[in-house]
Amino acid sequence: MDFKYVQTTCPYCGTGCTFNLAVRDGKVTGTAPYYRSPINEGKVCPKGTYAWQFINHKDRLKKPLVRKDGKYVETTWDEAYSIIAENFKKYQPEECAVLSSARCSNEDNYALMKFARGVLKTRHIDHCARLCHASTVVGLAASFGSGAMTNSIPDISESKCIFCLGSNTFEQHPLIGRQIMKAKAAGAKFIYADPRFTPTARQSDLYMQFYSGGDVAILNCMMGEIIRNGWEDKEFIEKRTKDYEELKKIVLLERYTPEVVGELVGVPAESLRTAAEWFGKAESATVLYSMGLTQHTVGVDNVKSTANLLMLTGNIGIPGGGVNALRGQNNVQGSCDMGALPNVFTGYQKVVDGPVRKKFEDAWGFPDGIAEPKNGFEITTMFNVLHDDPGRLKAMYLMGENPLLSEPDLNHVEEAIQNLDFLVVQDIFFTETCEYAHVVLPATCFAEKDGCQTNTERRVQRWRKAQEPPGEAKEDWRIISELSAVMGYADQFPYTSPEDVFNEIAELTPSYHGMNYERIGTPEALHWPCPTVDHPGTPILHTEKFATPDGLGVFHAIEWKAPAEVPDEEYPYRFTTGRIIWHYHTGSMTRRSKALDDEVKTGWVEINEEDAKELGVRNGEMVKVVSRRGELTVAAKVMEDIKKGVMFMPFHFVECAANRLTNNALDPLAKIPEFKACAVKIETIEEA
Repeated sequence: MDFKYVQTTCPYCGTGCTFNLAVRDGKVTGTAPYYRSPINEGKVCPKGTYAWQFINHKDRLKKPLVRKDGKYVETTWDEAYSIIAENFKKYQPEECAVLSSARCSNEDNYALMKFARGVLKTRHIDHCARLCHASTVVGLAASFGSGAMTNSIPDISESKCIFCLGSNTFEQHPLIGRQIMKAKAAGAKFIYADPRFTPTARQSDLYMQFYSGGDVAILNCMMGEIIRNGWEDKEFIEKRTKDYEELKKIVLLERYTPEVVGELVGVPAESLRTAAEWFGKAESATVLYSMGLTQHTVGVDNVKSTANLLMLTGNIGIPGGGVNALRGQNNVQGSCDMGALPNVFTGYQKVVDGPVRKKFEDAWGFPDGIAEPKNGFEITTMFNVLHDDPGRLKAMYLMGENPLLSEPDLNHVEEAIQNLDFLVVQDIFFTETCEYAHVVLPATCFAEKDGCQTNTERRVQRWRKAQEPPGEAKEDWRIISELSAVMGYADQFPYTSPEDVFNEIAELTPSYHGMNYERIGTPEALHWPCPTVDHPGTPILHTEKFATPDGLGVFHAIEWKAPAEVPDEEYPYRFTTGRIIWHYHTGSMTRRSKALDDEVKTGWVEINEEDAKELGVRNGEMVKVVSRRGELTVAAKVMEDIKKGVMFMPFHFVECAANRLTNNALDPLAKIPEFKACAVKIETIEEA
């Protein structure tokens, strides 16, 4: 028997926990602790523990598939490449779109970005960051000049006051929850705001149960109280920020007093005062948030408001401070860094910037040039265009995404995707989206490839190959390189290893310029920005100045706005969605992991006890949940842990897909959908 451990990084959430894969006779058979990681110190959550179970699942894609006469048949790689090349050559660049993936490595995402801009010459490339943290990128960039988490994960344990909103951290990022507990053990106060009394709420010192969509009102209220009591950091405001007076005028308005805001969002005024005092007087304070804050039509406003609060109290650029946006998927940060967005190359270098575009054009060496210097369509815009303007987009290449479960208003998406002439899906399983594909390509998972990812705190970490892929599956970057060669661009994709790809990334990306596989292969890895090979990396951003042109942080005076859709007589309940600890996003991996699937087999809708009594609904009873966009039948979970008037569903389960109901209204700047707030009604089912 041959047995070994292979150190790698978890493929699930953005925390970036490290563990060992146990490999027996060439196959991954389990996980084991890796104690040297500064993030998780040998501990993992249930998803990390069982991250090995989907790897060798019988459902893994093993050979390329092509649709013939309405059925999928296995084919060779050569034929698959030929079909793809012939079809994409039929279309103009403006008619092609590309979806990259936060589940794939930095090397994979970079290769696909280069393929989109250089081979297809399309400007239309995006990925699922649009659905989770686009608001963070836009909002923090406007406030700080950089759209990323400002501090490190271990740094959270040094905070004296932690305010968490829009994140059920103990389920979504459990090992970050551990840092909260370390801070509490050292005397920190923990404030938590959420419509549900979650496992995270149980650990809080102050819990504020509010209506989803009230974030700006709460943050403005806290800032008003801090200013009225003189708890603001006057020196920080004067020396390191601008536009403070405009903010001050807004947050001191009568409508943001604790009494008025408390009535609006359903939180006692005294709780709002306490939160402001704890945060304003703390030696160091931080805000943690995730998709509950960003997935709104006012997502950018929400993010800017958190930046306002941290600048107001001088908690930027210090240990235990910062705006800490907790990324959802393992490589959301990295795929954004790699330019898998419609407006930037790697490292957020703008495609409309002439010298930047010339740098990439010269380095890549495409003889017929690259995509025009214009911003492209966001993923949400792509599906709206497909639905509302058929024929404008005709072909799509999709890597590791499953929009047929992850997008809002799924009926709309199903109608839209059928308007494509040609769709290629590259994945490890035959997902719901594959049903609409013309070609399906088998890719490798995290355990079958070398490469790297960038976690939520900007730490660039290694993946290491532990086993061979199933059947004829190939690494994503290799598939893209081979396809590019078939399409006439072999010289532009000369890579023989993922390290070759990474070296090109580092050469073209200032924030990654000082990195190489040796440096990111240590247990600590490296945080970007890391501009030179002797630079230690940057765990804490903005220590001396912000990344804005003048080095100053920018206050934004923001008024609260209601969600795009609010309860009314016909649809009287607020509806919101989220993750649970046992499952992950569209469930393609966790629902094929027996230990995780055995814990939770399907979804439910949470209903407050008083609402259930008024509706005549009992716990476990099947009910119909209806929005203006769709309906579904699901079991009711009657409980006191959710706020009256609010309904919640996990979004992992295709048989009761929460996104049948959600609203595709978009934030005007980030183009992120409003997953976290819409209106629904509950209908009882007679036979139930």
